[in-house]
Amino acid sequence: MHAITIPEPGGPEALVWDEVPDPVPGEGEVLVEVAASAVNRADILQRQGFYNPPPGASPYPGLECSGTIAALGPGVSGWAVGDQVCALLAGGGYAEKVAVPAGQLLPVPEGVGLTRAAALPEVVCTVWSNVFMVAHLRPDETLLVHGGSSGIGTMAIQLAKALGARVAVTAGTKEKLDQCAGLGADVLINYREQDFVAEIKQATGGAGADVILDNMGAKYLDRNVQALAVNGRLAIIGMQGGAKGELNIGALLNKRAAISATSLRARPLGEKAAIVAAVREHVWPLLATGQIRPVVDRELPMAEAAEAHRLVEASGHVGKVLLVAP
Repeated sequence: MHAITIPEPGGPEALVWDEVPDPVPGEGEVLVEVAASAVNRADILQRQGFYNPPPGASPYPGLECSGTIAALGPGVSGWAVGDQVCALLAGGGYAEKVAVPAGQLLPVPEGVGLTRAAALPEVVCTVWSNVFMVAHLRPDETLLVHGGSSGIGTMAIQLAKALGARVAVTAGTKEKLDQCAGLGADVLINYREQDFVAEIKQATGGAGADVILDNMGAKYLDRNVQALAVNGRLAIIGMQGGAKGELNIGALLNKRAAISATSLRARPLGEKAAIVAAVREHVWPLLATGQIRPVVDRELPMAEAAEAHRLVEASGHVGKVLLVAP
């Protein structure tokens, strides 16, 4: 088969479409013939040499895919050769085939095509696990999403609205904010021109956000705590603004607030399977009825992964950028 390899870390040109050995499904795994994968910020970090796959995972980038089951490994039940699926991966999505633990498989949702289903697993599992399983967003509460036009952001807007919450977003252009509004965002904040702390306070009558989904990390840490409501919950899922920040614990105590920080890639298989099962139970019915949908900016051939990385690094997209297998 062919896969995108990284012979040496570097810029987008470090991604090489090359012939590699076929994966073999092990105990509890299935072999998926890949239809498409999607570009995530973690893939860019891996390409740069900063985010290696966990031990035993595929060395190729790609944290999600869609495709068709080509073979079953020992001990797999509930799935059959020929099933159309999408999957949460620890790596290997940028390839023609990938071995996947059966607990990380999802059926392609009704009403979503096979290719576009590749835009779902990583974002849906990230949003559901952080916003709902950890931060426990409730109906009528306010969610603030940083990077509202990203893949994570576009899904967070839709899920929170579908479940009865109010949504505020930050983004860097009017065009991106307009697209967030089209997905249901109630409060639109241009972070280049407006102070999100002041804007969220004004929009909530001084209360602040009940839950904040943050991809920036250190750069926004202090202001995120300022923007939280009493009993608010800050869920950190990225470090685009740095890894080390100063925390005002007094402000956190005064608000009886909580901070969580999670990632998906290195979690044990059992934890990933539990998240995937919760997503299938709670989110897949919303996809089937059209209440939420994958947001795809564009599709590129998988061999053009370098161009896809350039696009995502420049933040010149809304939603997901897909890589389509030959």
